[in-house]
Amino acid sequence: MILKNKTTEEPKDPLIKFYDLIEKPVITEKATMLSNNSQIVFFVPMDTDKNILKKTIESLFKVNVKKINIIVSKGKIKRFKGKIGKRKNLKKAIISLEKGQKIDITTGI
Repeated sequence: MILKNKTTEEPKDPLIKFYDLIEKPVITEKATMLSNNSQIVFFVPMDTDKNILKKTIESLFKVNVKKINIIVSKGKIKRFKGKIGKRKNLKKAIISLEKGQKIDITTGI
């Protein structure tokens, strides 16, 4: 008899999966300057594609997405106290919204 673990079952609410696709917003000087052009930047998982990300942003924030640009930053190899380590790979999504629309990331999701 195989017992199912409750944590491995698929969530019934599709919004739970959507929240997993947006890790955190990027809050830097360059990213805040992009917000003047109706653009916002998020860190996303490495296996996320543009089509699913577009549906996620539109359903969570109730905005129209015009275009999505993806930036993949490869992790650097660094040395700390003589030991070699590697930073993790990061994937950023720059989301362009339709003119006049805005996402306020300071209020939280």
